[in-house]
Amino acid sequence: MMPRLQEKYRSKIVSELMEQFKLKSIMEVPRLDKVVINMGVGKAHEDIKILEAAMQDLAMITGQKPVITRAKKAIANFKIRVGLPVGCKVTLRKAAMYEFMDRLINVALPRIKDFRGVSATSFDKQGNYTLGISEQSIFPEIEIDKVKQVQGMDIIIAIKAKNPEQSRALLRSFGMPFRS
Repeated sequence: MMPRLQEKYRSKIVSELMEQFKLKSIMEVPRLDKVVINMGVGKAHEDIKILEAAMQDLAMITGQKPVITRAKKAIANFKIRVGLPVGCKVTLRKAAMYEFMDRLINVALPRIKDFRGVSATSFDKQGNYTLGISEQSIFPEIEIDKVKQVQGMDIIIAIKAKNPEQSRALLRSFGMPFRS
């Protein structure tokens, strides 16, 4: 069964974007490539249970087992050596990516306290969008009573597009609530 957002993309959004940007081929239309969710757990080198709890939360949110990220450089001020665990990440593609994007846009973002929209300027030169979330409890899969430590996350939405304007139009057509 095809995810709801993917079905909307194929049936409606592709034709709208082709018309809006005057594209000749369907292959030129901007599309989602992958979604990477990263949790940096600074105290993971002191207590591995904090990292395990973050990995469990991330697995519940994404439905996929996270990978442990390790320090690439030693930082003496933070007592971090090369190879120590510093966080976890998940890369979503295909159906899982569209399911996550649908839940993020329609369920999780509206649950943020005093939410006024996401920044419209967080695009890089290639058109990828980066979003920072301060706590994992906005996702309905997380039971707030069982959260030991409030943990933020970075969500990187990799988009195959010619420029950031096309990427912005794609996310806006998905329903991403940008600030005016």
